[in-house]
Amino acid sequence: MSVHKTRRIDLAAIKIITSSHYLPKHQVSNDDLSHLMDTSDEWIKTRTGIEHRRISEGENTSDLCTAVAVELLKKSGWSPESIDLIIVATMSPDYYTPATAAIVQGKIKAKQAVAFDLSAACSGFIYSLVVAQSFMGNMNYRRVMIIGGEVLSKVINWHDRTSAVLFGDGAAGVLLENEQDSTSSFLGNHLQTFGDLAASLQAGKTLPLASFPAYSPHNYGAFEMAGRDVYTFATHRVPESIIAAVKKSNLQLNQVDWFIVHQANSRIIKQIAKRLQQPLEKFPMNIAAYGNTSAASVPILLDELIDKKKIERGQILALTGFGGGLTVGTQIIKY
Repeated sequence: MSVHKTRRIDLAAIKIITSSHYLPKHQVSNDDLSHLMDTSDEWIKTRTGIEHRRISEGENTSDLCTAVAVELLKKSGWSPESIDLIIVATMSPDYYTPATAAIVQGKIKAKQAVAFDLSAACSGFIYSLVVAQSFMGNMNYRRVMIIGGEVLSKVINWHDRTSAVLFGDGAAGVLLENEQDSTSSFLGNHLQTFGDLAASLQAGKTLPLASFPAYSPHNYGAFEMAGRDVYTFATHRVPESIIAAVKKSNLQLNQVDWFIVHQANSRIIKQIAKRLQQPLEKFPMNIAAYGNTSAASVPILLDELIDKKKIERGQILALTGFGGGLTVGTQIIKY
């Protein structure tokens, strides 16, 4: 059994070693959805920027996350036993318990790793990065795996065009390592929660039994979203979060090479760029292909940009998520 001893580690040494993503093979187009509900390809594209999304056929959240984990280990050459911590950010876990991260830990045989899930909806991957820094800075957790994974198709009402057209399934993640003689990768962050707006975006609602010992099965409730409220929240709070994180990093906005923003809606991303007075070219998008994949959104886009060699070592990245809670989070990284 592994015993983790408390020991202070230099936070400046933490770096992203590699990244990976995994998507279900089944692709669902806007035209496909028009057969299920009163919608059209034009209606969806003009309002969201989405054209397709990937939908799982039998693969659960842990399956998607495990595929990412296996690829991360393959690309890094690390042994599973060398991983100290696994965090899975998800709002669509396999079970209430065990945690999806625990299932992944078991499947990849990372026997020394502590594993748990983090629930912060579409901000989950960013929150996980910040939590990982704390573990690596205050304990001897040298190697950490962070995965954002979702099978949102489990909690979608496929006849509600206000929400069903938005979401897709997928997973992606990164490996972090504390390199003792290295320079900083994690420059500054900003997290904020607005619990008074919790009702603006909900999924998986369950209710207690009306009376004991009456029995009633606990069924997940489908997505419910106040679209206008979420749009207003995102277009105001996300720019504020980015500005705050950039300031903490002792940088200026124009020094950020890429703004990797949660892929919720292309109109939201364009408005964020406008409010920050930054070129839209610095805000890459893949929402047309995958839709909103919640906690998987930012790491999927990050890995695609790295694969395409658009992101290079030494560049400054602003990773930003926003969603249920309502939550917002930004992490500034020198990749």
